[in-house]
Amino acid sequence: MVVLAWAGAALAQQQPTKPEPGAFERATGKTPAAAPTATTAPALSSPLPAGAGTAMPSGSGAGYHSPNSPIAPLPQRNDVVPWSVLTDLTKKTTKDGILPVFNDAQKGMDKTTQRIQGFMVPLDAKGTQTHFLLTSVPLTCSFCLPGGPESMVEVKAKTPVRYSLEPVVVEGKFSVLTNDQYGLYYRVVEAVPVK
Repeated sequence: MVVLAWAGAALAQQQPTKPEPGAFERATGKTPAAAPTATTAPALSSPLPAGAGTAMPSGSGAGYHSPNSPIAPLPQRNDVVPWSVLTDLTKKTTKDGILPVFNDAQKGMDKTTQRIQGFMVPLDAKGTQTHFLLTSVPLTCSFCLPGGPESMVEVKAKTPVRYSLEPVVVEGKFSVLTNDQYGLYYRVVEAVPVK
């Protein structure tokens, strides 16, 4: 026991201690090297094209579909609500959060049957989904949403929809959500898949 205590004390004496701030300067009489200036540091470049992602703060807008994505953007369809209609809104900040301010076109779609096209974000690990999100651009990672709440629609399907990396279209009762507890702006219920 005595040997172990002696070994522990000797080991504790060998452990380096954290120097006090300014100890190096006092001991050597030198000042630390200056931080590199902008002229000596290498310039970093953005992975986004010039101007992309600067119009809206993070977590806002319709999202950005990378031209390098292996998934093609949404095809043009005349029988679905365009995402430009859904994302064209303003927001107001209150003490409880950020709330949407819907325009007349969005208010006019409330409680009507609409078709929405988008990329699926599954909410469970099944091959078919009855509760999922549709987004205007595909996911770039499994943990990231591709845009703000105006770029997604919550879907509660009447019949299961098979998960796909390709765009899907659903039709159901569309609602605008003025103060959703999850921060969503749009929902489609009783949805069925459409070809």
